[in-house]
Amino acid sequence: MSESETVAKAEIAQNLGELQRNADVDVDSAETQEWLASLDYVLQSKGPERVKFLIDQLRDRAAEEGVPLSSDTSTPYVNTIAPHEQPAYPGNRELERRIKSIIRWNAMAMVVRANKRGGGVGGHISTFASSATLYEVAFNHFFKGRGEDGYSGDSIYFQGHASPGMYSRAFVEGRLSEEKLENFRRELADGGGLSSYPHPWLMPDFWEYPTVSMGLGPIMAIYQARFNEYMNDRGMKDTKGQKVWAFLGDGECDEPETLGAIGLASREKLDNLIFVVNCNLQRLDGPVRGNGKIIQELESIFHGAGWNVIKVIWGSEWDDLLARDKTGLLAKRMNEVVDGQYQKYTSMPGSYVREHFFGKYPELLELVAHLSDEKIEKIRRGGHDPEKVYAAYKRAMDLNNGKPTVILAKTIKGYGLGEAGEGRNVAHNQKKMNEAELLEFRTRFGIPISDSEVGNTPFYKPSDSSTEIKYLKERRKVLGGSVPSRPTVHPTMEVPSLEEFQKVISKMENKSISTTFACVQTLIAMCRDKKIGKNVVPIVPDESRTFGMEGMFRQFGIYAHAGQLYEPADSGIVSYYKEAQDGQILEEGITECGSISSFNAAGTAYSCHGVNMIPFYIYYSMFGFQRIGDSIWAAADMRAKGFLVGGTAGRTTLNGEGLQHQDGHSLLNAIAFPTVRAYDPAFAYEVVVIVQEGLQRMYADGEQCIYYITAENDEYVHPPMPEGCEEGIIKGMYKFKSQDADGEKARVQLFGSGAILNSALKAQEILAEKFNISSDVWSVTSYTQLRREAGACERWNRLHPTETPRKSYLEETLEGVEGPFISASDYVRALGEQLTPFIPGDYFVLGTDGMGRSETREALRRHFEVDAESIVIATLYRLAKAGTFKMADVAQAIKDFDYDPEKVDPYFA
Repeated sequence: MSESETVAKAEIAQNLGELQRNADVDVDSAETQEWLASLDYVLQSKGPERVKFLIDQLRDRAAEEGVPLSSDTSTPYVNTIAPHEQPAYPGNRELERRIKSIIRWNAMAMVVRANKRGGGVGGHISTFASSATLYEVAFNHFFKGRGEDGYSGDSIYFQGHASPGMYSRAFVEGRLSEEKLENFRRELADGGGLSSYPHPWLMPDFWEYPTVSMGLGPIMAIYQARFNEYMNDRGMKDTKGQKVWAFLGDGECDEPETLGAIGLASREKLDNLIFVVNCNLQRLDGPVRGNGKIIQELESIFHGAGWNVIKVIWGSEWDDLLARDKTGLLAKRMNEVVDGQYQKYTSMPGSYVREHFFGKYPELLELVAHLSDEKIEKIRRGGHDPEKVYAAYKRAMDLNNGKPTVILAKTIKGYGLGEAGEGRNVAHNQKKMNEAELLEFRTRFGIPISDSEVGNTPFYKPSDSSTEIKYLKERRKVLGGSVPSRPTVHPTMEVPSLEEFQKVISKMENKSISTTFACVQTLIAMCRDKKIGKNVVPIVPDESRTFGMEGMFRQFGIYAHAGQLYEPADSGIVSYYKEAQDGQILEEGITECGSISSFNAAGTAYSCHGVNMIPFYIYYSMFGFQRIGDSIWAAADMRAKGFLVGGTAGRTTLNGEGLQHQDGHSLLNAIAFPTVRAYDPAFAYEVVVIVQEGLQRMYADGEQCIYYITAENDEYVHPPMPEGCEEGIIKGMYKFKSQDADGEKARVQLFGSGAILNSALKAQEILAEKFNISSDVWSVTSYTQLRREAGACERWNRLHPTETPRKSYLEETLEGVEGPFISASDYVRALGEQLTPFIPGDYFVLGTDGMGRSETREALRRHFEVDAESIVIATLYRLAKAGTFKMADVAQAIKDFDYDPEKVDPYFA
């Protein structure tokens, strides 16, 4: 017995891949047939809607009588749309096939050529190979371009690894040059190149959304669709004609972000949203669900979440076989086989498929007896059949039933690559093909390139007068222009001046408040402003009351697409929980990933919708850069604009919550984000100045950046705004207070930030009264902004050695200033240590390195050594090292302060 026969017999014996439940024994087949006949009659005479109604009634009655029902939410493993329901295909199938083949060739050639050069820059062939039909049908018939106004198109989240296909199509359209394709993944080459994946930062006139970080594309698409409804419901823009498409892989669905928000999509009735899941069943290392069926699993999940589900599993060649099979065995066999085995079929000849797939049941062997092995081998999966794909897209567009739609399309990874990668585990990053494989590819897709030239993998583009190019361009013209595309000229708007914010500043002078309170008051003023008020988008993840925002509920309303369908439990109080269809606040619930996705949608409204929206996202600072830093990185990539506010920030200012909540490092994390300008203000007026500067830079001047502000919940008196401090606040530091000591023994510089500025001020008093040391206290609002500018000046000087050196604001401000310099903040020491190369003298930094814990603020600041006494000790020690004081004086001070020198280093505690 051959090995293949052994496998076949074992499969039959063990029912390999049997997924369906064992059917209950039919005790009355005649009655069963009567019921089925009745269903057939209703279906034929009154249609599917009547059938659905009756089945729902039967199910409800059975439930009322306590009959347990199946919880299965998946349907048979066949196409959702029956052949007789398919609309006629509207395009020229032959022309579209030729165009698709040309695009496939150029996508493949781009990657192969890139890997023939030294350096091995990589590239991915197989993802686009599996999804070419899914994209081409959409490009030719569904994707809506930006139109005449430049902002009326669909939002399309392309699957990141399919980028070569998008570049290839743009090349054929005449949007990208051959030089650009030649420089794929070589962006620094002469003439410029193409980014590896969708990166708007690198290609600002092409890509709109970065999607290659798995899971972020799908969740951003959901919140983009919801934000489109928000824009429409608030009267900001009519978005009803715009769809949001998200293309993703079946393996990507294992990322929590991919499926984590699908409930919101149905709850918010986002029928403007279409997911297309490219189910090629394959990850890099193996099948997505080798022992299961990913399409059935995803169908059940999406059905349960309230989505429309359209399965595109089998190509047209299967329609005749299914119609001729009167036993139901073919559909049964389709359901039995697991994905791992389906992947095996793709790499085996037709004889193997005949024996192992059809061979389990004699009736199925008879069903395909008229087909040759070659014919069996070429039977397509549904995702490679344009008619099936078109039918699915058409239905998704036409449903309009208040539900989002997911299309689950079964494909083959590396389709068309043959031995180079079709259906193989390695197909995800297949990069190289030998000449025989290239010849096979060329021949299979009819590319007019000679045998002698194939080995050079030349790019191919028909002439502009060819029928293919004319057809391709005409289709895109009808649909509103090429996609993807992104405008490079953006709208600006008038914003309130600092003088117009003066009332807010004055309101908080000499009041005992927190900087979190100051941020919320500034936000309220923004929402009330006549120039920008309606454009402000307050975003919060279920912490409104924590941040003192409940007063905004009634005044501005919480956005809910359906309005408020209940009387809130707190309706008797002034600040009750008010939801409204035109509500302004996005109260997202407990989801940082969802909230940042809303920020990204609002922050790119200027490029997507041509309307400047101003997201103001306030959240627990610990759950920002640490928790969803990848999404903030995506925001930077997609050139989002807006304000991120890390509320209840600082390692010692959020005293009772403990380790998981105490942020001592978000400002350090923010250093790595080039478009993020991070600030740690100490006083209310600093908050207002920073926000006004952000409004001016981002919305009046059009800069594409993000302002990050840490806001703390420590309440203390906020002084009036000193004259002339505005520049210093924005640049990163200014002198706040000087104190001259009687009989001055030395003068020192104390840097303080946020709430810890108060420790520096108290230390200033102690140094003057007890040690006759004069000092200047500086409010350092941004170590990072100071470091960036100083670093930029240093770089310029290094590269222009014969020219007059430039001086940074930091160097100019501290020129001639007497040290030592002592820095203290509520963040890790590395934040302040950024400035070490640029400080003109001895520089020592205190910070909150280590794990947080629950305690009082005073105890925490002593524990982390950032209280006033710790600053004094550090100052005396640095002076003693310089010979100004004696080490014995430092030891005596430690004793006098009742300071435990043997306590555990907080970094390791």
